[in-house]
Amino acid sequence: MTKFVIVKGDICRLAVDAIVNAANNSLLGGGGVDGAIHHAAGPELLAYCRTLRGCETGDAKLSPGFLLPARFVIHTVGPVWRDGCEYEAQLLASCYRRSIELAREHDIERIAFPAISCGVYGYPHEAATRIAVHTLRDSIAMDERTEQIKEISLVAFSDSMRVHWQSALTHSGIRWCYD
Repeated sequence: MTKFVIVKGDICRLAVDAIVNAANNSLLGGGGVDGAIHHAAGPELLAYCRTLRGCETGDAKLSPGFLLPARFVIHTVGPVWRDGCEYEAQLLASCYRRSIELAREHDIERIAFPAISCGVYGYPHEAATRIAVHTLRDSIAMDERTEQIKEISLVAFSDSMRVHWQSALTHSGIRWCYD
């Protein structure tokens, strides 16, 4: 059974198999989580990401972690919040689904997610965390026979985001703990 953990802190410091980067379409760095990950991983990450030739919204691509404690970075591009009528929910769910698919393809057992699209992209936090938890739960349930993914960390940089993760997990019925 996959363990869900809420972690308050810096995703760049987590010693897991993979961290997920809330990237932009270029994959060449930006602000928020994206900028922090690029800075912490070192210039090799930028050079590697240039070879990936960008990423579509809702998709994900994998790179080495370079100087990060995590072995891999899964870069996913979340939607910019407009009004909720531009397929934002479907695109956000796709980010989490595709990240789990890449994790399975690369034998990743421990993965950490930020709240994708909740920074400068403006997705409402309560809705975003509920979509994330629902999608992760369903993605894990689809492949119960292997139970490959042992732990999913939901990372909060602030107390308010920690509360949103906690609420989403509680409402979904998923058992979780704090790290």
